[in-house]
Amino acid sequence: MSVVDTTKVFKQDIFKGKVLLCSGGGSGICRGMTEAMVKHGATAVIFSRSKDKLEKAAKEMSAKTGGQVLAVAGDVRNPADVENAVKFTVEKFGRIDFLINGAAGNFLAAFDHLSYNAFRTVIEIDLLGTFNLTKAASQYLKKSKGAIINVSATLHYTGTPFQQHAGAAKAAIDALTKHWAVELGPFGVRVNGIAPGPIAATVGMEKLGPAFDLTAVPMQRMGEVQDIAHSTVFLFSEGATYISGVVLVVDGGAWLNPAYPAYPNIVLEPPQFNKL
Repeated sequence: MSVVDTTKVFKQDIFKGKVLLCSGGGSGICRGMTEAMVKHGATAVIFSRSKDKLEKAAKEMSAKTGGQVLAVAGDVRNPADVENAVKFTVEKFGRIDFLINGAAGNFLAAFDHLSYNAFRTVIEIDLLGTFNLTKAASQYLKKSKGAIINVSATLHYTGTPFQQHAGAAKAAIDALTKHWAVELGPFGVRVNGIAPGPIAATVGMEKLGPAFDLTAVPMQRMGEVQDIAHSTVFLFSEGATYISGVVLVVDGGAWLNPAYPAYPNIVLEPPQFNKL
């Protein structure tokens, strides 16, 4: 993962005294988002299924940033687990100011090879997980007049081959972003989304990268985790206090290009790509 440094753009202590809860925060894009928040003064709790990997990531981020990152293991599909994550966060730090819904499952699969169970699992992790954690945390976000970022994607904007399961889930998450912006706004809670495009050095691009045609991206480069981190800090900052219900696309203009997404060299085999 590329080095995340948002301090050249934003003041270093803008989130001092604030608390972030992030699902999926132990790796990839969400780890970069969490690290950026902690660098700017926030305290963070990261939440996902793999306890050992999560605790390792929390220790590494704490050491790197000089801030405090704690880990709590659980499954976003399980309401008891998300309630435990929220309880853990509030017991440790007394509040929740920011929530990132980033837990997701994905793989490449053509429609004919996509199993019933695989489709359902992605919907449950992405969509139900987003609902579950937000439901559990909402009372504390109302108290703090906090903010939510739902990690989305651009898959459903034009239709992406081999990604109908993830695209369907992210389309529904975008809908929740808008509904929640309307319903939670009167309580002072802002709700936005970030839709990353192709981001280098992530699990997703490790799967897609060898077959991905970079010429389909107008900016002619992969995005970096830092690009998403900058957007996260901005949307949670005082500079965005009148922004809610927006899905911010961070993709170098890729989805606007009719040639995107382009996978000219891909060959799908069910045992290789359909993992769930």
